[in-house]
Amino acid sequence: MSSPNPTPAATGSRFKMLGIAAALFAAIGLSYGIYYAVDGQYHEETDDAYVGANLVYVNAQVTGTVTALGADDNQPVTTGQMLVRLDGADALVALADAEGRLGETVRQIRQQFRAVDEANAVLAQRKTDLLRAQNDLQRRVQLAGSDALSAEDLAHARETVASANDALTVAAKQLASARVPTEGTTLRQQPSVLRARAAYVQAYLAVQRNQIPAPVDGFIARRSVQVGQRVAPGNALLAVVPLQGVWIDANFKEPQLRHIRIGQAATVSTDIYGSHVEYHGKVASISAGSGGAFSLLPPQNATGNWIKVVQRVPVRIALDPLELQAHPLRAGLSTDVTIDTHARDGRVDTALALPHAALETTVFDSLLAGAEAHADTIIAREAGHDE
Repeated sequence: MSSPNPTPAATGSRFKMLGIAAALFAAIGLSYGIYYAVDGQYHEETDDAYVGANLVYVNAQVTGTVTALGADDNQPVTTGQMLVRLDGADALVALADAEGRLGETVRQIRQQFRAVDEANAVLAQRKTDLLRAQNDLQRRVQLAGSDALSAEDLAHARETVASANDALTVAAKQLASARVPTEGTTLRQQPSVLRARAAYVQAYLAVQRNQIPAPVDGFIARRSVQVGQRVAPGNALLAVVPLQGVWIDANFKEPQLRHIRIGQAATVSTDIYGSHVEYHGKVASISAGSGGAFSLLPPQNATGNWIKVVQRVPVRIALDPLELQAHPLRAGLSTDVTIDTHARDGRVDTALALPHAALETTVFDSLLAGAEAHADTIIAREAGHDE
């Protein structure tokens, strides 16, 4: 029994549906072609992008035992806030010893300056004695040959002049010797005073460094230190993450880098806030190599069978600080990045300045000034009126 042949109406309906589908796909293709020609070719997108941030490590500068912690993981801190306190008993004893040595040194130098004054006085006295002896000899020479003066008295007068002259020579040499430690310097400029002052400053700094402050504003991370732990200089105790200066590291494939330039506008969205929150930024820099080139174990493509793998290159995106303040980000969050490549006349071998990227801290600047001020106070006190 043969199957019935399709009717002409069914065949026409099928061709009609195929025509509609073909027209629809053609319209979609044409629309995409127009979109790509007008706008799509000027945008590069990637979801292989993550939030980056500085990690400011806090280290111990002196040896000591931890007696207190000022903050824990994930807590916000401000610049100068105490983070770790060490036992400072040994440092205080060393500071007292350094203060005593500085005072003792200043008094010894005062004595050296006084010795110069004393040697000057002795020299003046010896000059007076010589002048007196010379006058006595001159009077006796005038009486020589008369019965009023014997030859013995005249010889004695000559011997007195010679003795006074020798005493003057000795006094001059003693003065020259006394001037050697103090010549061309003041009390404050004496090498021994400078050395003792430096030792005091070092001891003072050691006392101050028993309290470790936060170098920048941020949040505590990676706290590994505990109360009672013995730490040494260079030990990493914790880190501070300044979230006000985060950026985006977007990893683009090699073909996508063709039209990416420094300064191009970029938009960023994150899962934490959703697509309704959009960040605006600029291309700040392009990495000098692919991620694989800077990995701990770079791939060795010159051995064995080789299969080409498209590499990704990190592109850093600087974000608007006001938008970051309104919607803070955390380091390591994943993001979606779109770069507008309309402006293709820029460069790839330069970089924009990231807000807050060039971090600096001033919490340690006042320590040296304070130490020197205390040292100068001790010198002034011990020097009295001899400064």
